[in-house]
Amino acid sequence: MIDPQLQARTTLDRELATLRDNVLRLSYMVDTAIERSVQSLKDQDAALAQQVIADDEPINHMRYQIEEACYRLLAMQQPTARDMRSIVTAIHIVVELERIGDHAAGIAKISIELAKEPMLKPLIDVPRMAEISREMMRASLNAYLEWDAEQARQTALRDSEVDTLDDQVYRELLSFMLEDAHNIARATHLLWVSHNLERIADRITNICERVIFMVTGQVSEIGDHTH
Repeated sequence: MIDPQLQARTTLDRELATLRDNVLRLSYMVDTAIERSVQSLKDQDAALAQQVIADDEPINHMRYQIEEACYRLLAMQQPTARDMRSIVTAIHIVVELERIGDHAAGIAKISIELAKEPMLKPLIDVPRMAEISREMMRASLNAYLEWDAEQARQTALRDSEVDTLDDQVYRELLSFMLEDAHNIARATHLLWVSHNLERIADRITNICERVIFMVTGQVSEIGDHTH
């Protein structure tokens, strides 16, 4: 006769594995959105930007599907304290990922506006911010999958790299505005892009903090959330 407790544990383990796979799938969708939004900005490709905006709905839908699965697991199964932290962390991660998707869609909307005009300047710091954010996101998800608090902590510390670049972009664009009033609209749009990327890195820092909580059971704040 099969032990009912063992059977319940096997079922829960299988559902937790599916949950992790789905969180990873959502992160890939969001990573693609960041990549394409900045690419559309660099190439002044309004069609690609429209694609990012259209893809925001499937991201939202996936987030709610995963959340529902998490609540069902909490209600129907009998998770241990460790399982509970894992499920609650997944809820927090997908909320942050969905909001990161919103920031990518925000960049895509700005891309469409800027595609109509000549480029103000070659984009160097903005793509670098996107690159670091994407590296951080992949590392934070790896830390979640591997239960690696140290990787989460190290990843969160990279937020300061994005903050530094955001400050550089701000100073540079301000000088463009002061130089010529005709630059103000385009420079303001680029400031919004930089701000969106800075917020993406902040949200990844939030993910890292949740992963540390999942692994250690302790809440720890890393970095400057007020930047």
